[in-house]
Amino acid sequence: MASETAPRGFWIVSGLFLVWNLLGVMAYLMQVTMSEEALAALPEAQRDLYSNTPAWATGAFAIAVFAGTLGCVFLLLRKSWAIPTLVLSLVGILVQMFHVFALSPALEVLGASGLVMPLLVTAGAVFLIWYARRARSRGWIG
Repeated sequence: MASETAPRGFWIVSGLFLVWNLLGVMAYLMQVTMSEEALAALPEAQRDLYSNTPAWATGAFAIAVFAGTLGCVFLLLRKSWAIPTLVLSLVGILVQMFHVFALSPALEVLGASGLVMPLLVTAGAVFLIWYARRARSRGWIG
């Protein structure tokens, strides 16, 4: 059980990362519900990336964003379940990134600028795990 009053910064960080993860959920839903017309409007190389993504990589994307969102909700509810849920999100991210950068031509198609968002997402997930552990050690989550 959380014993200490969480500072204002805890609520701000947790809330901002909830919004960040909800944007990830939105990106996931947009990807998996992309219409044939929208897919056809993409350049051929990007269309091939979407079309050739295996189900396990798409599943990893889903785990990453939904576990991240749930982890942030647990933070806001001051529950220690935030930590393992956020770890699960990071695992989903790492599996997804393994596909993107080791098994697909994403880097060739997207160029070096295609690294920015994956690096931000990964850094954010690592930060959230650290932050949740810090919150637990300070008694903000129980």
